[in-house]
Amino acid sequence: MADAFLELSGVCKGYGKGDARSEVLADIDLSVARGELVAVVGYSGAGKTTLVSLMAGLSTPDRGTITLAGKPVKGPGGERGVVFQNYSLLPWLTAFENVYLAVDQRFGDWPKEKKREHATRHLALVNLAAARDKRPSELSGGMRQRVALARALAVDPEVLLMDEPLSALDALTRATLQDEIARIWEQSKKTVVLITNDVDEALLLADRIIPLSVGPAATFGPAVAVPIPRPRDRKTMNHDARFKAVRNQVIEYLLGPGRRRGAADRAAAPVALANASDSDTVVAA
Repeated sequence: MADAFLELSGVCKGYGKGDARSEVLADIDLSVARGELVAVVGYSGAGKTTLVSLMAGLSTPDRGTITLAGKPVKGPGGERGVVFQNYSLLPWLTAFENVYLAVDQRFGDWPKEKKREHATRHLALVNLAAARDKRPSELSGGMRQRVALARALAVDPEVLLMDEPLSALDALTRATLQDEIARIWEQSKKTVVLITNDVDEALLLADRIIPLSVGPAATFGPAVAVPIPRPRDRKTMNHDARFKAVRNQVIEYLLGPGRRRGAADRAAAPVALANASDSDTVVAA
């Protein structure tokens, strides 16, 4: 991609030494344009969180390069925001204080009132203004994830990395937050890499879907563009031929070339993908 904003080239990552070494990711190539929302879909344990850690600069590749706007990624930076699966909120702080702390660290030279207004505005963006003084223990899982999203957006990152942010939520809450993410992305046009194990979630939100094969040495399959105009309605999409075609293409890779396992592993793998054509929510995990 000539206009790549975030780019991974020949990235490999493994853990351990000698015979105990496990190759997690192999020959990862990824180009994301500025303002694009890309979804990476794959099995649990395939290395999706490792991929996020590499893009966030929390770990370094064994081989290959990662660049953002043409500059090497050498560690964490404010230009990359991360939304984790487990919220990662400080339990002794309120929703507002969790967001404010991130704003204060990112924009320390701002006047205090400007930082407070900025944090307040981002809580309102995720519809949590009324819960600003509640601590995480007083919030539902969906509300905690909204706080985590507000915190990531409040530092105004150039790239938002989302590591299966909705996988721990119930179906109704997950659908609500999917709609919120779609709305916020339409407003901000941030560059987003969404890691998910839900093919339908990727179809609802992404411009492109990139399947990740099973590990060890997981790698990307062919990227698939999502040619469905926005805004997208999940009920309407289920009857859209384009939706079905893209869905089938992604699932066929995950069940076929992307599933490089022995017979024992195949027998142990969940069956959700096998029933994908009849399911409303497809989980590749």
